[in-house]
Amino acid sequence: MRKNLQDFAPDSSKLANPVSNLHRLRMKNQLLSLALAVSLTGSVVAEDALGIATTFDQQKIAALKTYLEKNPEAGDKDRALSMMIDAHLGLGDFTPVPDLLIQRYDGQAKGEEANLDVIIGEIVQPMVESGIVSNQRDKAKAFLTKFKADFATHPAGGQIAQVVDQIGADLFLPGVGDEMKIAFTALDGKEIDLAKMTDKVVLVDFWATWCGPCVAEMPNVVAAYAKYKEKGFEVIGISLDEDKGALEKFIADNKMPWPQYFDGKRWENELAQHFGISGIPATFLVGKGGKIVASNLRGPALDEEIEKALGGE
Repeated sequence: MRKNLQDFAPDSSKLANPVSNLHRLRMKNQLLSLALAVSLTGSVVAEDALGIATTFDQQKIAALKTYLEKNPEAGDKDRALSMMIDAHLGLGDFTPVPDLLIQRYDGQAKGEEANLDVIIGEIVQPMVESGIVSNQRDKAKAFLTKFKADFATHPAGGQIAQVVDQIGADLFLPGVGDEMKIAFTALDGKEIDLAKMTDKVVLVDFWATWCGPCVAEMPNVVAAYAKYKEKGFEVIGISLDEDKGALEKFIADNKMPWPQYFDGKRWENELAQHFGISGIPATFLVGKGGKIVASNLRGPALDEEIEKALGGE
């Protein structure tokens, strides 16, 4: 479950369905890619569908790069950049994408005449996704900061900033290889410090009793705890509940003996805010040594990753 996002203002219709054009654009670009590749090669030669697609994307990138180098102010520069981005995404080559997206953004109209469907759906969202996958989070964060500043005075600036914050939330989440610094006094009065549990495999679980998916997944967490507790597995719960009594009853009824952080602030929960949590359940599996080894595990995947992190014990 995610935070509710305020509906766009009626006079901001350009913001509606910001990513709807992205899927249509990619399909259109795939067809253009085919046409371009045929024009370049005069024929289609490959052993299978993947080979054909890969060859076409590689040829398209090379041809468009040359075209833009020769024609840096081309009237169709935006389309060329869009097609290059789509080709890199098709190849799974995410590293060049953020810089290409920045070039697209620089060429877009700003202010009230801006095409927000294009900017948000075709530039902002891919920037976040490619920034995460290619480990260019800082570049993506800087871009979002600039984008929000550019549109701060837009009539729908508040809604735009809210949408961008929602889209970019995952940039601020801890990732594999990161450390999580968590220390608190649990509901039962025990002092918890994740930094002192580096000899354990620990599941950090952001959840709430009012979250349906969280409740549905909890039996799997309880089962994993019972199965691996003696092998060095622990769970730390971060509850986004408001009602302490209801939380304590749920914990007792569902036999959840692990420590729980609770401050009664719901989405303003201090640890959730610190780690940029905008949707729950959000789980992070911290391996021995204190670094995250996996996140958002469900069902059998949770069991498999715990056993792997424990060293197959």
